[in-house]
Amino acid sequence: MDLLDRLAEPGLDLLGRVDTLLASGVPEGHPVWPLLRRMQALPGEAVRTFLDLRPAPLAGSGRTVRQFVRDYDDACAALTDQAAWSGPAATAYGQARAGLLRHLDEGPDSLVGRLESTAGYADALADWAERSRLALARALADVLGSAEAVTVVAATAPRVGGATVPVSTVPPWPGDPAGPAGTGGVPTPAGPGGAPGAAAGGPGAGASARAAAEIAARILAVLAVAYDGAETLLRQWAPSLAEVPWRPRPTGSAPSDPLRVRWRND
Repeated sequence: MDLLDRLAEPGLDLLGRVDTLLASGVPEGHPVWPLLRRMQALPGEAVRTFLDLRPAPLAGSGRTVRQFVRDYDDACAALTDQAAWSGPAATAYGQARAGLLRHLDEGPDSLVGRLESTAGYADALADWAERSRLALARALADVLGSAEAVTVVAATAPRVGGATVPVSTVPPWPGDPAGPAGTGGVPTPAGPGGAPGAAAGGPGAGASARAAAEIAARILAVLAVAYDGAETLLRQWAPSLAEVPWRPRPTGSAPSDPLRVRWRND
């Protein structure tokens, strides 16, 4: 369990409240707008998906791929043995054997080279996942202790008969197809008094919309950087992960030399 796992429960609770407020309306012109368009997800949903990404399985995949290299080494060792015969067939066999050896294990554009690149890519992804999870955990820790979090929690804890109702007992936005304020779950620009339908919440409605947008912007910005890093890794490694086609060397007509076999006394 890492830092992100320990912060997941309170973080998702806060972001669930943020999602509810954002679905009701987002202040027009707020920096969170381009992040929402790019990520195509509200912060709670985006973080919940990211929680499933863990570095350990990726690192394990790299180790597993490297184990296959031993099998290729055994095959190459078998092909290295010289045949105790000569003649046209022996020459053709030697050419085929040398071509297969090159295809199996000769430089980065061989099968072994691709295996090593695949393992390296898995290691790079594991490192990216670990760094990205740490960055997201730090961002969650910051927003959990922020003044905006206090505003959001206060705005999403309605009172019934003088008692505060925990937000967990209120139907969440993802379960309501129409979404808060009948917006269909799509964030809309908030009016002068705050989010649509939030005016009934009193003078603090506009403040809660701004606080939710601020928290969303911080979280989505971290996730955007993380996904940028993943795309950069893919571009960097793509040439080393491409398929290696079999390219046999062209052979001329076989000579008419007789077949000779050398007997060995073992």
